[in-house]
Amino acid sequence: MAFEDLLGDPVIQKYLHELVGPTGMPVAAAPPDGEVTDEELAEELGLELNDVRRALFILYENDLATYRRVRDEDSGWLTYLWTFEYDNIPENLEEEMHRLLDALEERQDYEQNHEFYLCEVCSIRFEFGEAMDFGFECPECGSPLESMENNRLVDAMNQRIDELREELNADVTG
Repeated sequence: MAFEDLLGDPVIQKYLHELVGPTGMPVAAAPPDGEVTDEELAEELGLELNDVRRALFILYENDLATYRRVRDEDSGWLTYLWTFEYDNIPENLEEEMHRLLDALEERQDYEQNHEFYLCEVCSIRFEFGEAMDFGFECPECGSPLESMENNRLVDAMNQRIDELREELNADVTG
């Protein structure tokens, strides 16, 4: 994927930001063509070398960067030459969407199959068994625990799950 495409896609920028954080974003947002050393990137971007290395290794762990080692024959020092592999981003995003869908379905099942009680003073939520153990009184403040409806939460999860399923099917078939 071309660097220009990255600049124009807020989803990809958000994804990269979530991976490397604000200190690593200059590294992720400025992939050079060809190979580059971590020292060159740090100097070019005006960043601490450790921040650049941290970002590069996060990108590497997510299959968005590769490196090759070159040993200096005189000093024996190893130099890492980094290459950015942003063609993998769409595949990575799809995997993230599948993980999100699985987590939402698991949470939806949990929300639908449990009864909850709420301390309205402390805003602490308890499962039925916990509430029963505490005699339906908040262990923090002693207020009575009230039965809690979570239909709006379940409905919102259902909507998001449907959207994700539709988007993933569209990606698979389209």
